Order: sequence, then C-alpha cells, then structure tokens
Amino acid sequence: MTNPFNPNTTSYHDWEVMKDLKWHCTKCELKSAQAKTWQVWRQMGIQLDTDEKGNFYKKMYCQTCGKKTIHRKLKSLEILDETKVRSSIPAKLAKKVKEVLNYEEAVYLRKMPSKELEIDHKFPQVRWCRDEEKLNDMSEEEIKQKFILLTRSHNLLKSRFCERCVKTGKRGYFPGIYFWYKGDEKWGGKSECDEKGCEGCFWYDPYKWREELNKSVNKKDEKN
Repeated sequence: MTNPFNPNTTSYHDWEVMKDLKWHCTKCELKSAQAKTWQVWRQMGIQLDTDEKGNFYKKMYCQTCGKKTIHRKLKSLEILDETKVRSSIPAKLAKKVKEVLNYEEAVYLRKMPSKELEIDHKFPQVRWCRDEEKLNDMSEEEIKQKFILLTRSHNLLKSRFCERCVKTGKRGYFPGIYFWYKGDEKWGGKSECDEKGCEGCFWYDPYKWREELNKSVNKKDEKN
C-alpha cells in the first residue's frame, strides 16, 4: 500500500516510519504529538495495533529515549474502505439528539439552526481506548447523559482543552473561571480512559457545571 498522505507532511513522515509494522516511539521517532491525529488515521480506515488491554498504543521502554514511552504501530498497510468511525452517528439518531437537546448550544445556551450545531460526546474521543459500539436508537435520558451540542468553534476549543489535559494532566475550564465541581484542575482518573476523571470539568458537562457553580455562589451569599 502506498503512503496515503501528502509528501512533506507530519503524517506522511510517520507512515513511512511505521510501514515496517513495528512499534515506534512517539517521542523520538514519530512527529505526530496529538492523540487527535491518531483518531483521524483510524477514521480514514488506517488500522492501528493495540496492546493487551485494547488500547491503540503501547507503553514500553525505548532504547533511544531510555524511558518508558507511548509507542504506536500499524497493524496492517491495508486501508479499510468501510471503517468503523468512532463518532459515527446515524442521521436519524442525529436528528433526534438535536431535538432532545432543544437545538441549544451548550456554551452560551443559544438556540441555533441545526446546520450550525455539532453533536459532541461529553467524554472526549481523545481519551477513548476502544471503539464505540454502533449507535442506533437511544432514550432521551441516554442522549442527555452522553451528548452536548456545540458550534464548530466551541467544538475545536473543547478539543484543544481536552488534548492539553491528556498531555499535561491539567483539566480545561471556562475562560476566566477556574472552577471544577468535582476535584480540581488535576485530572484524577484511575486510567487514561477513565471517564470519571472528566467529571467536574466545564467541557465535560456545561449544564451540570453551571448548576453546581450557582449552588456554590448561593451558599456563599447565604453565609453573608
């Protein structure tokens, strides 16, 4: 299989390194630093290998770095035509999600046209260790627990905060307000894929975040 990326790009370089189907260090061999990049690869149908726990990476000792680092590996050079996209939401369900969430974007609580809203998982894909099972129909309660609606710009902002969180262990926040209703700025999951580590962050659930912030403010007012 020929390299599917454009020459002189980061992904082109990484494909050339990984086409030997061996594990490669993300610190000293590969140029793609963001976990989002590898999600895009998989959504393109590129097959990444997994560790014994099903993670699409493997932590192992690097002879060059002299440290235990995250490694990536191609499982095959074959690119699947019908790949299981992680965030694939059937059109019928997507329509229902927007209806249940009242066509309201979650950051500034504005009702907006359907075409200007993107369905986003509360638990960021950058922390997923396994594919999501194929989505069909869902109850209203399941939808409210799983999704929020965002504009394109806010979706990108959430992605940046979540990617930084994975890299540094510091959670995101609403611009200018450093408040987490569970825990603090430090991400506290038991593993990199632990959804509970995201609870308390604005970008995980803006609605719950506002509710808890108002409770905190009201308690202070009562004391005064």
